[in-house]
Amino acid sequence: MENSDKTPTSSSQPRSPSLAAEESESKKLKMSTTTSDDEQCTTAEGTKIRYKRRKVAIFFAYCGVGYQGMQKNPGAKTIEGELEEALYVSGAVPEQDRGLSKRYDWARSARTDKGVSAVGQVVSGRFYIDPPGFIDRLNSNLPSQIRIFGFKRVTASFSAKKFCDRRRYVYLIPVFALDPCCHRDRETVLASLGSENELVKCLECSERGRKVEGLFGNSKRNLEQEAVDVETDGSSNRTAVANSGVAENVEVSLSKGDDSRLNKESINDNEGKVSVEELNYKTGLETVVSDQDKVSSLNGGSENNSGVLKEEKVNGEDTAAKGSGFSYGEKERERFNKILKYYVGTHNFHNFTTRIKPEDPSAHRFIISFDASTTVVVEGMEFVKCEIVGQSFMLHQIRKMMGLAVAIMRNCAPESLIEKALQKDVSITVPTAPEVGLYLDECFFTSYNQKWKDTHEEVSMKAYEKEAEDFKMKYIYSHIASTEYKEGTVGLWLHSLNHRNYPDLRILDEEGVTDDKKTEIDTNDKKTEIEVVTE
Repeated sequence: MENSDKTPTSSSQPRSPSLAAEESESKKLKMSTTTSDDEQCTTAEGTKIRYKRRKVAIFFAYCGVGYQGMQKNPGAKTIEGELEEALYVSGAVPEQDRGLSKRYDWARSARTDKGVSAVGQVVSGRFYIDPPGFIDRLNSNLPSQIRIFGFKRVTASFSAKKFCDRRRYVYLIPVFALDPCCHRDRETVLASLGSENELVKCLECSERGRKVEGLFGNSKRNLEQEAVDVETDGSSNRTAVANSGVAENVEVSLSKGDDSRLNKESINDNEGKVSVEELNYKTGLETVVSDQDKVSSLNGGSENNSGVLKEEKVNGEDTAAKGSGFSYGEKERERFNKILKYYVGTHNFHNFTTRIKPEDPSAHRFIISFDASTTVVVEGMEFVKCEIVGQSFMLHQIRKMMGLAVAIMRNCAPESLIEKALQKDVSITVPTAPEVGLYLDECFFTSYNQKWKDTHEEVSMKAYEKEAEDFKMKYIYSHIASTEYKEGTVGLWLHSLNHRNYPDLRILDEEGVTDDKKTEIDTNDKKTEIEVVTE
């Protein structure tokens, strides 16, 4: 047995703690995907400070307008591309790792499509967050429509993608989109003429800016008149607006008068949205505003909204225009939520995405909840706030889910079509709602927070709720409302919800029976011909 008092040789002497730490850190570097974990900075006094990379989760929001989605794509302007460049310029990523996101363990919690926004997006990676002021440096190198809220230190194995349990998206759909009588397609309007439920052709959509045909007299006579466009620039060719009490920024568009009834378009002045009370044109068009007209608004019947669509009468006809009187009341809310509940649970969503086969395991997704009980008013327009929570989502999945739900709400398809579309052996085409109303609301890391609650910060948006709400109202909500006012995106899309564009909307069962069995289908129309097989 060796003597414990024996003087150890130089090779067997214990190493100093600092030396052992350096060797331990060196071993970690060999396993790292990055080239270096340290960065030296020379202070004004000439002393060198060594900074280390830290694994962090970054919380931020963005308005997706003008971007081709979240994920980086060569040759395309993306949110991820902007953020990666800002990280490099801010000193969080070294020169040798610029554009090589895998080298600093980059991960995103969710991908968003073109034009889709986010309030609670999260990315993770290993960055140089020192010296203090990391968030300010990032924001100074980003456009105003992308804002960094903050960051949280996380474990070395953390991944914003793998550790995200749930994702909550919100889709803001205008209330008028759920009105079966609003923004109907041309065929449906013509077919309704003379019936008890006669529909009114809207003016603010497809015919905007075009010449107006058949506006006066016989509807079959093709008389053309330039659409009225009242601008704020005070140009000499501006059409006079009499007895309206509206000073600036008025736009009025006229379209073909198939049914000799016209909807009045809402306008916006410098102080907010106001409605046009009377418009008298030199062409002889008269405006009649009745008590019934006052309930016809952008959302189909809300008197509180300031942007109002009223109906007009041409050439003094005796028949007064009737408003639909639609509002998102208790009955409508109950029905819409019932439709959305069909999606809850684990289903095969191969019909609600692209390039995914029915037998592909990735087509199965778990939807935790889908609720549309809340309404919000933005710039005078009322929206239904549709919140969907799920583990993960595929390309266009939420927009297609909303598209079919709206089609059913507008009586363009039966409720049973959702159950049909979720079947593995059924292949149908469903409508895709516009991207402008969709945004990522929040990402959840419940399991991670529960496991590491004693040693690490909670990864959540709780600390940034106020900033996120301010950003949402200033950039996202205002963009959704202004886009609908200026471009009528949802209104134009609603005109496409017909059986000519989506013949699968009328299918009820395998035999091809329509949703309304009492309705006779014109067998001469090849586009709508359906063969009923009976034994």
